[in-house]
Amino acid sequence: MITLFSSPSCTSCRKAKLWLENHNIPYIERDVNKEPLRAEEVKEILRLTEDGTEELISKRSKIFSKLNLDLDSMSINKFIELIVDNPSLLKRPIIMDDHRMQVGYNDDEIRRFLPRDIRQRELIRATFKADFEEKAKDLVVERD
Repeated sequence: MITLFSSPSCTSCRKAKLWLENHNIPYIERDVNKEPLRAEEVKEILRLTEDGTEELISKRSKIFSKLNLDLDSMSINKFIELIVDNPSLLKRPIIMDDHRMQVGYNDDEIRRFLPRDIRQRELIRATFKADFEEKAKDLVVERD
C-alpha cells in the first residue's frame, strides 16, 4: 500500500493525490502536521532515501532557518527526533510503499508507483507511437 505524507497547503501534495486517484492507485494519506511521523516511520523513510537527510529536509522552511541546523554533524537519532518534533521540516509530498519512495512531486518519477503490467503496456504503447511517428516523418520527407 502506498502512503502519501502530505499537508493540505502543499500544491505538490494535491498534484500527487490527484495523480494517484486518476490512476486508480489506492493510498493512505497522512497529514504530517496533524499526525506527525513516529520515529520508526522516519527510520523507514531514511532507509529508502538515496541522498540521506539532504533529500528530506526543506531548507526553505521557516523552521529550518529558525533552528540554525547543522545536518552534517547531527547524529541519526538526533535527526529522527528533530523530524518527529518538527514535521514541517520535511519536504512534501513523500510518497512511499515498502520498496520505493519519492520526495516531492515529479510527473515522470511518480510513474514508478504504477503496477508493473501497466508500466509495461505504457512503454510498449509509447514505443509503438514513436516508431509510427518516425515512419510518418520519413514518408513526408520522401514525398518532398
